This record gives sequence, C-alpha cells and structure tokens, in this order.
Amino acid sequence: MLVSLNWLKNYVNIGSISPEELAEKITKSGIEVDGIEYVAEKSENVVVGYIRSCEKHPNADKLNLCQVDVGEETLQIICGAPNVAQGQKVAVAKPGAVLPGDFKIKKVKLRGVESNGMICSLQELGIEEKYVPKDVAEGIFVFPEAVTVGEPVEPILNLNDAILEFDLTPNRADCLSMLGVAYEVAAILDQPVKLPNPKPAMVEEDAHQFISVEVEAPEWNPYYGAFIIRNVTINPSPLWMRNYLIAAGIRPINNVVDITNYVLLEYGQPLHAFDYDKLDSDKIVVRRAKEEEAIVTLDEQERTLSNEHLVITNGKEPIALAGVMGGLNTEVTEGTTNVLLEAAFFAGNAVRNAVKSTGLRSESSTRFEKGIDPNRVKLAGLRACELLEQYADATILKHVVEFDELDQTEKQVEMDTTEINKRLGTELETKQIVDILHRLQFAFEQHDDQITVSVPTRRGDITIFEDMLEEVARIYGYDQLPYTLPAGASQAGALTNKQAMIRKVKSLLEGAGLMESRTYTLISDNAVSKLISPEIKEGQFVPIELKLPMSEDHKYLRQSLLPELLRVISHNQARNQIDLAYYELGSVFLTKERELTKQPDERLRLAGAISGKWMDHPWQQDNKTVDFYVLKGIVEKLFDYLDVSVSFNQAKIADMHPGRTAELKLGHKRIGFLGQVHPSLQKQWDLKETYVFDINMDEVFYAYTPSLTYKTIPKYPSIVRDIAFVLDKDVLAGEVKKTIAEAGAPLVKQVDVFDVYQGEHMEAGKKSVAYSLVYQDPEKTLTDEEIQASFEKIIEEVTQKYQAYIRS
Repeated sequence: MLVSLNWLKNYVNIGSISPEELAEKITKSGIEVDGIEYVAEKSENVVVGYIRSCEKHPNADKLNLCQVDVGEETLQIICGAPNVAQGQKVAVAKPGAVLPGDFKIKKVKLRGVESNGMICSLQELGIEEKYVPKDVAEGIFVFPEAVTVGEPVEPILNLNDAILEFDLTPNRADCLSMLGVAYEVAAILDQPVKLPNPKPAMVEEDAHQFISVEVEAPEWNPYYGAFIIRNVTINPSPLWMRNYLIAAGIRPINNVVDITNYVLLEYGQPLHAFDYDKLDSDKIVVRRAKEEEAIVTLDEQERTLSNEHLVITNGKEPIALAGVMGGLNTEVTEGTTNVLLEAAFFAGNAVRNAVKSTGLRSESSTRFEKGIDPNRVKLAGLRACELLEQYADATILKHVVEFDELDQTEKQVEMDTTEINKRLGTELETKQIVDILHRLQFAFEQHDDQITVSVPTRRGDITIFEDMLEEVARIYGYDQLPYTLPAGASQAGALTNKQAMIRKVKSLLEGAGLMESRTYTLISDNAVSKLISPEIKEGQFVPIELKLPMSEDHKYLRQSLLPELLRVISHNQARNQIDLAYYELGSVFLTKERELTKQPDERLRLAGAISGKWMDHPWQQDNKTVDFYVLKGIVEKLFDYLDVSVSFNQAKIADMHPGRTAELKLGHKRIGFLGQVHPSLQKQWDLKETYVFDINMDEVFYAYTPSLTYKTIPKYPSIVRDIAFVLDKDVLAGEVKKTIAEAGAPLVKQVDVFDVYQGEHMEAGKKSVAYSLVYQDPEKTLTDEEIQASFEKIIEEVTQKYQAYIRS
C-alpha cells in the first residue's frame, strides 16, 4: 500500500512531524514501513506561467516562440512541444531553475533567437512516464484556469509529496485504504479523524424505474447496490485527484474511472461503472457462471468460465467477472452519458477462485480477497456519486437499488485489566486502557476493570481477547513493555552430541570433495521402490502415499535418498556438468501400515552419489575416474573418523551392479550398501557410470562413543614387510587381511593390500594378493628375530586357514 502524506493530511493532522519520524512511529506500532519515496526530486524556481502569445520560430518549423507571463516579468521562451498554444497556463522553469536530475536552466540561443527558460512537461518535473496521463504524455502539461500565475508549481502538482510504502500483513486489510491508514495514524499520534460525509444531491426520479437487482448466490454476494447516474460528462478529473492517484501509483484516465479508483483507495471499497445504455436490459442478475460460459473482459481477452466463478449479468449474458474485472461489452468510454455504478460485497473465496483461474489480480480483487468493511460498501457508492455530481456534472437518481443480506454487526470482545497486565507484564491502569480504546475509536462498555469492546467492522482482524491485547500493547508502545532477565542460573546453549556429529560428518564429506544436496522428501511413483537398502526392503515396509499430492512427481514419502540424488546427477549431466559428487543427510519415512493410524518411523540416513572424474591434473597428465574403490575409500574414511568398525561384504542388491556392490555391516547388523548403479537403471535414468552409498546413520551414531582418545607418538622406528599369497579366486582379500592383523597382533600395526594378480602366469582358479605389513613397538626397537617369528606365525595361519601358499 502506497500512502501519500499530502492525501493523508486531509483526514488527520500529522503536524510538523517529518515523513521519517512518522514512518518510525508506524513501524513501532506493528505495521512495517518498507521505504519512503518522493513524487519527484526537489526542483527550484519553477512557477505557473501564462502564454500571452505563441508564434512560429522564424528559423525553425517545429519550434514556437512564446511570450510567457510568470507574474513578475514576461519571458521569451522557445518551446517545441506539439500542444503548446496561446492562452495556456503552464509550468515554467525560469533561468537559474534546477530540475530533477540536477538539470540547470540557463539563457540560451536556439537558431539565433534567445530563450529565457523552459516550458515543462510532467516528465521533466520528475513524474514517472507510466503515471503521466495519456492526454499530456507527448507534450507540456497545461494547468486548469483556477491556478495563479507566478505561483510555485510544486504544491499545485503535489511534487513535494512523500510516499510511505506499507508492508502489510494479511490480517491488516483495513490499512488498504486511506481512511484505514488515517485511523491508524490518528491512534498513534492521538489525533481525531476527519471523515468524508458524502451527501450527493439526488433528483426525485427513482432509480428503481430503470434497474432491478437479483442475487442468486447470496453466500458469495450478500450485498449488491446499484446507483443510476444520468447525464455524465466525460472529462479529465480535477488536478488534485490526478495528483493523489499518481502518488498512489495509478495513472489518471478520465473523471469517471478516476473517481472509482479514488474511492477505492480512500474507502478500500472497489466500485465498478457500467455504461447503462450498453446493458441492453433493465435488470442486474448476480449468479454463478455456467460451465464453459464465456466473457470478453476489459483487457479484450475472452475468458472461459465455470460454476466456481461469480458473474454479474444483464439477465442474459455476463457483463463482469465479480470483484475482478468488467466486461468489454459495457465499458465506459468517452461517449458514455449514463452510468450504472456498482457497490457490492463479494466473498473473498469467490474472488480468489476467479483470480487463480484467470491470473487477473488487481487492486480491487486484492481488497475483496483480504476482506472489506461491510459498513463502507454503500457509503463508498454515495461518495462516488457525490464526486461524479461535482466533477462530471452528473445527475444522481434517488434511492439505491439493492439486495441486502449483509451482516454488519460488530463483534464483542471481553477485556480485563488484570489479565492484560498479567499477559504483558505491565502495571497499566484501567484508565490507560480506556484511553487507548478512545484513540483507536473503538466503542466499549466499562464495569470497573471489565471492559466489553465493540470492534468496528473495519477491523475484521479482531475477534478474540488476544487480538485486543495486541492492540493495547502496540498503541501503548512495544518499546515501553517491561523486560526481565531469566531468574536463576543460566548457561550458554550448545549442540547435542548428535547435532555435533552431523556437523562433523558433513565437514568430513565436504573436505573429501562432496557437495551437500537437499532434495525433496516426496518422490514419484516410478522411483519409490528403487535403490532401497536391503534391511529396509526386508522389513516389509510399505510406501506412504499422500492423499492429495501436488503432482505425480511428488506422490510418496521417500524410503531412500538415492533416487532424488540421482535425479540431481542426471539433471546436471544433461547440462554438460560431468564430474559430480553429492551427498545428502536426511530422513526416510517407514511404516508397515497400509492405512496410517500413527506417524511413520522417521530414520536418519546418509547417501552419496559420484560420477565422472574424481581427480584431474592436466599439467601432470594425471587423472582418476570414479570407481568402486574411490567410493569405498570415502566410506572407509568416514568410519575411521567416527572410530566405528564396519565390514564390507560382497552382495547382490536390486538396481545395483551385481559385481560392484557391497553390503555394510556393523557387527551382525546390516546398515546400508555401496556400489555402482546397475547399467540398465543408468540407461533408464539417463546417467553416466555412477557410484552410490546409503548408510543408516541412526545405527552409526548409536554405536559411536563420544570420548577423546589419544595415541602416543612412536619413539621407535617401524619396519615394513611385504608378502604375496596365492589364494583360491573365491577367497576374499579382506578376510585374509583380517586374519593377518589378528595373527600379527600386537606388533603388526597396519595391513594394506597393494596388488592383486590373475593372468597367464597364474594357475587357473587362483589369484595372487600382495599385502604390506607395518611392524612397530611403542616401547622399543624390534629385532629381526621378533619380526621373523611374527611373520612365520602369519604365514602359518593364512596357509592353513585358506589352503594358500606364498608366491615366489
């Protein structure tokens, strides 16, 4: 809502307070002022001038030589505007004047003739092009006769006006009108409100002779008032009205349209003017639209309607989409002489339906959607009639033809001084609360400390005690409410162990080169059963389907993070982003109930997806493509970091590559898997070779022991021994590694696989696996004899357990 301070001054005395001070007070009262702008930059030495003569420039066909009276003197000014003429009163920038943009006016010679000043257009005075009336958009601005020659133009054109932009919350629809803002500012400044008192002069001719009103959908239209206005003269609206509309961000058009817009902003009540002679009927019927019924709206677009739309008709066809836009067939034009003025109350849901289906949102529809004051509907129509009588020479017929089932009663709210002080922590007296109610102009009855407030219908946001409590607090002043520090001992906030571990896990993965992704918790039908971890799949959990999904792509709660992560990978690869590594730490939702009777089980899982090159160093001609071992290394690093012992076991899992997939076990409990996505699924989802992991972090965090551990830095040297065993090809290298570590303990500190060989020099069904063993004792330097004894024990254990032998 844009609020013109000069317009606001017509209703409430704001005194000498600056726009900035007023904006601060309004913001402190609970309505945020987003900013302050001025209609135009300040200009100097620009006055009203009278063109005494206007002749062609002797040396230029498109220039005019004007003699302009500016009060104290007559200036010779050369003007090229197409609409300049003798007898006009115009805005003149005298020599030495400064226009917006720091444009200084000097005496100059144009084609050999002296020019002493400049006749200005509205644009040159700082008004934005989009708000300039079309009749003066291509030339200078011409004042009405009433202005005084030599008078400064700033106040006449409202150029000195400050505009406050309100950022209104949905509940404060009352401040979508100048009168609503006036009530608010009056309460803040403790000033009275001066309201218009419209009393249009009506002739004896009765409007009922020309129109009747029927409403077939009273639940959507409880009030409809029709005013008949005769002998309208279409002209530009008065200058003051045009100024206020421009300040409010509305372009003036003509007196009839401008008056309806002016009253809309003044009262917050939308009005609509129909050309009565184009109605081709003597009745108005308000009804639901018929299915597939059509209307051509004022924007010349044909709209197809449904039974969920409310229309105004002439009894035969729609002439307006209620609360949104009028029809082209009854548009007020320059030839209009008789007008039917509509003042109606339309239900917010009816207007909202029309706005959503047509995309037509306007100042009128916004106010109907948020709620209008039922007691201002008819009053706004009378105000418009009064203005049409004054500025369009209109004749107003007696009586309003109306349908009225509108509830105009005021809500009652009980207040108690003791309870108010208890809630606010204040020590207010009942007298102070009563004073606040007077400032708000709320009627009430008082019995000692009990107050019954009659809430005016303009304040539809107030229905209960807590609403009135807020009114008392904000007018009293939020900054005056007492504050206290919590009693007793206090301590600084801290992360829980789980929160701290989540941060550490994220930090480690990001340090390893993965980027965090946040995907939808909702998933499509064709992905809901894909890439689910074995322990979940075997738990016989069923997908949870939404009753009213927003789309087919977001129909189920996910049981795995991976489908959406792979969608992110596919989306990026389709846009030539090939080297990708993402992880997500989030919840999956599990239940065994086909008809939910309780909340699903929410479990925390960590998933990752990587594809493309893991490392690329062109300068060294070195690169590494992502493979199973890169992925396994990342997961191993994670568990090493958490000091949680996990085993990797070869497995076959649906939607995963049968030879490049492993299952994760924590003790005897399965907690996830890792490996390559099955090639057929990669092709189906348009993926390049991609590797993924999925881990149950609830189990991992449960196994994690949050304790500090220290290891003494070794003082004595380590010794490395390598050994290669020839094993059956089905023997797992990891199992042999585990056996070596157990047999070599405590001297063997580290065991690594560094080579696997199968080929022409190896007998069929066999493979050679080479291990590197690190020996170290923290208390002494190991002797060759100690190392050899341990080495021989390892060989004996491995050869006996796996029927292996040492490769020579």
